[in-house]
Amino acid sequence: MASHAPAEANTFPKLLVHNAQARGHKPALRHKDLGIWQTWTWVQVLDEVRAFAVGLAEIGVKRDDKIAIIGANKPRLYWAMCAAQSLGAVPVPLYADSVAEEMAFVLEHAEVTVAVTENQEQVDKIISVSDRLPRLKHVIYDEPRGLRDYDHSRLTWIDDVQQKGREKLADPAALAQWEKSVADGRGGDLAIILYTSGTTGRPKGVMLTQDNVLISARNGNLFDDLGEDEEVIAYLPLAWVGDHIFSYAQSYVAGFCVNCPESGETVVEDRREVGTTYAFAPPRIYENLLTLTMVRMEDAGTLKRRMFHFFIGFARKWGEKILNKEKVPLHARLIYWLGEILVYGPLKNRYGLSRVRVGYTAGEAIGPEIFRFYRALGINLKQLYGQTEASVYITAQPDGEIYADTVGKPNIDVEVKIDDSGEVLFKSPGVFVGYYKDPEKTAEAKTPDGWVRTGDAGFFDARTGHLKIIDRAKDVGHLTDGTLFAPKYIENKLKFYPNIKEAVAYGDKRDYVAVMLNIDLVAVGSWAERNNVVYASYQELAGHPLVYAMIEKHVDEVNRSLVEEGAMAGAQIKRFLILHKELDADDGELTRTQKVRRGFIAERYQPLVTALYDGSTEADISTEVTFEDGRKGVIAARVKIRDMTPVPYQKAAMEKAA
Repeated sequence: MASHAPAEANTFPKLLVHNAQARGHKPALRHKDLGIWQTWTWVQVLDEVRAFAVGLAEIGVKRDDKIAIIGANKPRLYWAMCAAQSLGAVPVPLYADSVAEEMAFVLEHAEVTVAVTENQEQVDKIISVSDRLPRLKHVIYDEPRGLRDYDHSRLTWIDDVQQKGREKLADPAALAQWEKSVADGRGGDLAIILYTSGTTGRPKGVMLTQDNVLISARNGNLFDDLGEDEEVIAYLPLAWVGDHIFSYAQSYVAGFCVNCPESGETVVEDRREVGTTYAFAPPRIYENLLTLTMVRMEDAGTLKRRMFHFFIGFARKWGEKILNKEKVPLHARLIYWLGEILVYGPLKNRYGLSRVRVGYTAGEAIGPEIFRFYRALGINLKQLYGQTEASVYITAQPDGEIYADTVGKPNIDVEVKIDDSGEVLFKSPGVFVGYYKDPEKTAEAKTPDGWVRTGDAGFFDARTGHLKIIDRAKDVGHLTDGTLFAPKYIENKLKFYPNIKEAVAYGDKRDYVAVMLNIDLVAVGSWAERNNVVYASYQELAGHPLVYAMIEKHVDEVNRSLVEEGAMAGAQIKRFLILHKELDADDGELTRTQKVRRGFIAERYQPLVTALYDGSTEADISTEVTFEDGRKGVIAARVKIRDMTPVPYQKAAMEKAA
């Protein structure tokens, strides 16, 4: 059962003190370091945070200061958030994989005075842009490796900051002062500034109060009955609102344990070890797991491969019904039980999802086929719809009401409506204060009577009462003949295939739909090895005629599925190409949350977009790329364009069905 903290515990520091008193010796946080799990109880976390906070005060941090948090999911970075909040300062997490230029914008815009970083890599990025950051007075780091010979006049190890705090706390007056600072905190205080991923331009700083975050987290816990015995693994970017709610806020509210993996590469293995009960991942994670599974099964022996495909096919037919406790024939239950022993159980164990009681996906739409695959295995995977501006929760799927094509019903204390243009609007306790230093954008997003415009187009399904999201409102359009064009819907259908990693569809105000594709190097590379296709680079593999022939079959299957869907029949893909390079966040083509920046890509690859619509069979393109060390380079290629034969359909009948 979800436990409830007292109402007066209305800030993170107050909740920390409450948890240390109420469940002091229960694990609050774990971190795997050098293969060994280190554990901190709530009492120990309180001690660490208090020392950190007083140490920060000693180096000049005061109320309303902005404190940047930069790095992977590490205990000390989470403690830095609460330590800052206990002083009345405001944490500003940044994406750890941001290049220095992106960091400079946020650090400057947020007026950051102190940055708490993970390691030398992050310190180096800050130093490279330090001349643009006159307000930044101090940089604190977690891992000292490689930093010994740096100028330490404004650079300090976290251990030394905490040691200063502990020495100060030897004076009872210092402890009393910190406790007073915590007690002075209010629910209306600014708790955090989270910058959006910048899909359409510069990131915006979303200001959330303690009440925004904690009431939303509490309602989320109530919705899924989350209590102090949950186990969660924290691996999502600290700067993303999803991690802030699922790995920080809900843990403080319910008192459950958060587990920090050894590295991004060990998440699945670490998730298996801790036995995660409450899981969250954006669709891309589930897509990648499924891709790796399918690739490995193609390399398996004939008997194992046939057994896998038989039981997966059987699970697709009966798995969800069994999960939903519907009436199922005895023979089907017996076969499914056998499949659990031979296939489903080992798969869930491999994914680290054997103990998951509640699993969520959000961030963008997940392909219905991918969603159903996981539920067919018996995993209680659900969808929710949320935004940073909502402190995550807008809608979620209640148990027993899970549909692949909806995102659920309004969450606790949330109101949702659809305006005349089809845009989704919401009201909730999680509604953000505004965008930091941007009243114009705030006024665009928030109506005078308190509703927030999501920018997404959707409608309530009459059959289920659940919300359906079509696409970003600005992206939904029509072909010149009036056919509905929803690019994300088409892109998700394409991305169901393990061989297709990314898709960008165009068609609004044009005669037909055309798409640019990225192949998945792991999946297609494995296929190439099995089919004796020799290649030396991603670019060479992407342009191979046999790869084009394989992708053409996938595109044809998508077209056939569109014909079955009424109004979308006329939005079949007429032409496609395979890009010569992978879309990359460092090149500005994706956001840091891996969302396609459609407008930017259209400009960057204008010669290819033009060729898709002028009848060309190939086009030349030169693209600047950014390497991991920050150096620039250019990739040039001649990209082939493939025409598709449209699937016949009766237009009048389709319009009537729509």
